[in-house]
Amino acid sequence: MATALVVEDSPTMRQLIVFALRRIRGLEVLEADDGVDALRKMAAAKLDIILTDINMPIMDGLKLVKRVRSDEALKGIPIIIITTEGAEEDRQRALALGANAYITKPIQAPQVIAKVKELLKIT
Repeated sequence: MATALVVEDSPTMRQLIVFALRRIRGLEVLEADDGVDALRKMAAAKLDIILTDINMPIMDGLKLVKRVRSDEALKGIPIIIITTEGAEEDRQRALALGANAYITKPIQAPQVIAKVKELLKIT
Protein backbone atom coordinates (compact mmCIF):
# COMPACT_ATOMS: atom_id res chain seq x y z
CA MET A 1 0.00 0.00 0.00
CA ALA A 2 1.46 3.36 -1.05
CA THR A 3 0.56 6.70 0.53
CA ALA A 4 0.19 10.01 -1.30
CA LEU A 5 -0.09 13.45 0.29
CA VAL A 6 -2.02 16.15 -1.56
CA VAL A 7 -1.04 19.66 -0.41
CA GLU A 8 -3.45 22.25 -1.80
CA ASP A 9 -5.13 25.25 -0.13
CA SER A 10 -8.17 25.25 -2.43
CA PRO A 11 -10.67 22.63 -1.16
CA THR A 12 -12.20 22.26 -4.64
CA MET A 13 -8.87 21.65 -6.35
CA ARG A 14 -7.76 19.35 -3.53
CA GLN A 15 -10.94 17.25 -3.93
CA LEU A 16 -10.37 17.05 -7.68
CA ILE A 17 -6.82 15.70 -7.22
CA VAL A 18 -7.86 13.33 -4.41
CA PHE A 19 -10.72 12.01 -6.56
CA ALA A 20 -8.29 11.32 -9.42
CA LEU A 21 -5.79 9.58 -7.13
CA ARG A 22 -8.44 7.37 -5.57
CA ARG A 23 -8.67 5.61 -8.95
CA ILE A 24 -5.22 4.16 -8.35
CA ARG A 25 -5.64 0.79 -6.66
CA GLY A 26 -3.65 0.39 -3.44
CA LEU A 27 -2.99 4.11 -2.98
CA GLU A 28 -4.00 5.76 0.28
CA VAL A 29 -4.51 9.53 -0.02
CA LEU A 30 -3.86 12.04 2.78
CA GLU A 31 -4.65 15.75 2.52
CA ALA A 32 -3.00 18.94 3.82
CA ASP A 33 -4.05 22.53 3.23
CA ASP A 34 -0.60 24.18 3.31
CA GLY A 35 3.10 23.39 3.72
CA VAL A 36 3.05 23.53 7.53
CA ASP A 37 0.08 21.14 7.68
CA ALA A 38 1.97 18.91 5.21
CA LEU A 39 5.05 18.77 7.47
CA ARG A 40 2.82 17.74 10.38
CA LYS A 41 1.30 14.94 8.27
CA MET A 42 4.79 13.82 7.15
CA ALA A 43 5.89 13.49 10.75
CA ALA A 44 2.94 11.18 11.43
CA ALA A 45 2.88 8.99 8.30
CA LYS A 46 5.29 7.32 5.89
CA LEU A 47 4.72 8.91 2.50
CA ASP A 48 5.52 7.54 -0.93
CA ILE A 49 4.69 10.63 -3.00
CA ILE A 50 3.73 14.28 -2.50
CA LEU A 51 1.58 16.41 -4.82
CA THR A 52 1.72 20.09 -3.94
CA ASP A 53 0.50 23.46 -5.16
CA ILE A 54 2.99 26.35 -5.22
CA ASN A 55 0.82 29.29 -4.13
CA MET A 56 -0.38 28.65 -0.58
CA PRO A 57 -0.52 30.70 2.63
CA ILE A 58 1.91 30.11 5.53
CA MET A 59 4.36 27.87 3.62
CA ASP A 60 4.27 27.63 -0.16
CA GLY A 61 5.01 24.58 -2.28
CA LEU A 62 8.56 25.59 -3.20
CA LYS A 63 9.54 26.04 0.45
CA LEU A 64 7.96 22.64 1.12
CA VAL A 65 10.03 21.02 -1.66
CA LYS A 66 13.17 22.62 -0.16
CA ARG A 67 12.33 21.34 3.33
CA VAL A 68 11.62 17.80 2.11
CA ARG A 69 14.81 17.68 0.00
CA SER A 70 16.97 18.88 2.91
CA ASP A 71 15.61 16.22 5.28
CA GLU A 72 17.59 12.95 5.23
CA ALA A 73 14.53 10.85 6.06
CA LEU A 74 12.25 12.47 3.45
CA LYS A 75 14.50 13.50 0.58
CA GLY A 76 13.82 10.42 -1.54
CA ILE A 77 10.05 11.03 -1.75
CA PRO A 78 8.95 11.98 -5.29
CA ILE A 79 7.23 15.38 -5.50
CA ILE A 80 4.80 16.55 -8.18
CA ILE A 81 4.04 20.26 -8.37
CA ILE A 82 0.49 21.05 -9.54
CA THR A 83 0.06 24.78 -10.11
CA THR A 84 -1.43 27.62 -12.12
CA GLU A 85 2.11 29.00 -12.57
CA GLY A 86 2.76 28.11 -16.20
CA ALA A 87 5.87 30.24 -16.73
CA GLU A 88 9.00 28.33 -17.77
CA GLU A 89 11.06 30.03 -15.02
CA ASP A 90 8.66 28.76 -12.33
CA ARG A 91 8.93 25.27 -13.77
CA GLN A 92 12.75 25.46 -13.88
CA ARG A 93 12.89 26.73 -10.29
CA ALA A 94 10.63 23.94 -9.00
CA LEU A 95 12.63 21.26 -10.81
CA ALA A 96 15.93 22.81 -9.68
CA LEU A 97 14.72 22.66 -6.06
CA GLY A 98 14.09 18.96 -6.48
CA ALA A 99 10.53 18.48 -7.75
CA ASN A 100 10.22 15.37 -9.94
CA ALA A 101 7.36 16.64 -12.12
CA TYR A 102 5.48 19.84 -12.87
CA ILE A 103 1.84 19.86 -13.99
CA THR A 104 -0.02 23.07 -14.78
CA LYS A 105 -3.70 23.62 -14.02
CA PRO A 106 -6.33 23.02 -15.24
CA ILE A 107 -5.32 19.44 -14.53
CA GLN A 108 -6.38 16.40 -16.50
CA ALA A 109 -7.02 13.44 -14.17
CA PRO A 110 -5.42 10.87 -16.56
CA GLN A 111 -2.24 13.00 -16.71
CA VAL A 112 -2.00 13.16 -12.90
CA ILE A 113 -2.74 9.43 -12.52
CA ALA A 114 -0.14 8.51 -15.16
CA LYS A 115 2.56 10.67 -13.54
CA VAL A 116 1.89 9.27 -10.04
CA LYS A 117 1.95 5.68 -11.37
CA GLU A 118 5.17 6.40 -13.25
CA LEU A 119 6.93 7.87 -10.19
CA LEU A 120 5.69 5.08 -7.90
CA LYS A 121 6.44 2.43 -10.55
CA ILE A 122 2.86 1.11 -10.44
CA THR A 123 1.77 -0.77 -13.55
